[in-house]
Amino acid sequence: MRTSQRISLNWRLLVALLAIVCLTGCVRRRLTVRSNPAGARVYIDDQEIGDTPTSVDYTYYGTRKIQLVKDGFRTETVKQEFSPPWYEYPPVDFFVENFWPWEIRDERAVDFQMVPQPIVSMEDLRLRAQNLRDRSQQGTVTSLEELQPVFNSNVPAANTPVPAGTGLGGQRVIP
Repeated sequence: MRTSQRISLNWRLLVALLAIVCLTGCVRRRLTVRSNPAGARVYIDDQEIGDTPTSVDYTYYGTRKIQLVKDGFRTETVKQEFSPPWYEYPPVDFFVENFWPWEIRDERAVDFQMVPQPIVSMEDLRLRAQNLRDRSQQGTVTSLEELQPVFNSNVPAANTPVPAGTGLGGQRVIP
C-alpha cells in the first residue's frame, strides 16, 4: 500500500470516527415549576432559581426540596421525588448516555396552587401575643407547633393550658 493511500485511509477513518462521536446523543433533563398566580420566587434545594414560570436543567434524579415564596401568599414547601426512567438504570444508562444516536429529553413539570395568606385582625394578634407572654412568664415552654399561625375568634384565656399539637383555638395544627 502506498503512503498516499495510507494517509487517505487514515483520514477517512478519522472522519468516520468523528462522525460517530458527533452523532451520539445524550439525555437532557429539565424541570419546570409553575404557580397560580405566576410570579412566585422559586427555591430548589435552597438555591434561588427564579420566578414562576421557570425552568432549570438538572443532572441527578431523587428527592428535591421545592419552595415557592410570594408576598400575600402562604409559602409552599414540598419534597418532590423524581424517579429515573427505565433508560437511566445501570448498565443501560451507560449506553444511552454515550452511544444512543439521538437526544432524549426528560422534561418534568411541577404545578402549585398558591393559597392567599390570611389577614389577621389586630385583636387576634394581641390575644395571641398576650397568651404567649403569659405562658412564658409561668415558665411554660411553647412548642413550635403551637407557634403556627392558627387564628380563631375563640382564643383561650391566658391561663388556660393549650394541649401540645393544637393551635390557639384548639384547632389541630398540621405542620
